[in-house]
Amino acid sequence: MTTTSVIQWGLWVLLLWPQHLAGSTPLDCRDDQGNLSRCTSIPQEKLLDRVIHHAELIYRVSEELSSLFEELFIPFPFRLQSNQAAYSCITKALPIPSSKSEVQQISDKWLLHSVLMLIQSWTEPLVYLQMTMERYDHAPDMLLNKTKWVSEKLSSLEQGVVVLIKKMLDEDTLATGYSEQGVVQNEVEPEVLESVLRDYTQLSCFKKDAHKMETFLKLLKCRQTDKYNCA
Repeated sequence: MTTTSVIQWGLWVLLLWPQHLAGSTPLDCRDDQGNLSRCTSIPQEKLLDRVIHHAELIYRVSEELSSLFEELFIPFPFRLQSNQAAYSCITKALPIPSSKSEVQQISDKWLLHSVLMLIQSWTEPLVYLQMTMERYDHAPDMLLNKTKWVSEKLSSLEQGVVVLIKKMLDEDTLATGYSEQGVVQNEVEPEVLESVLRDYTQLSCFKKDAHKMETFLKLLKCRQTDKYNCA
């Protein structure tokens, strides 16, 4: 793709960017004291809808972010290698079901806690990813802004899921123990291409996990309304 094509594609995404947020309902649960009181008064069904909508936006923007990064920095031959085992996803070791049949069998409780584990596992890696991208030469503001937006909205999504767990399960959140499995920050700077491919893989992995979050939450919603016909 030529530089002109990349710029045109980027402008098209930029024009669509405000439309993603136009119908978005804020999910900022923390009050001035840091408590989650702003969401506790929201009815459970409405809160679940807001959480789902938030997850949908995060997944959509993660797709755009991954595509934009690919067009700007990844030579075509390396795009075919993005799923190779050498770059395994950081959430691979989490006890989260992957097949459709496994997902259908887990409880509502485990659906919610699976979403929470995924969120907490990506909190630190996304902050680190944002820092590494800021060191790129000629990284467009749109790329940096999208990365920052996803990182911030993931934190808001975590707040909403925590309140949902308290409302739906009548319990406090479980300590996942996975939030510190973030990206290992090496003291020695890796080669430029290796660093770029690592970031590209991180974005691809996050996009997959964001889709899982959205899918799990929508399945949970379906079970609330039509328990026996959720595919």
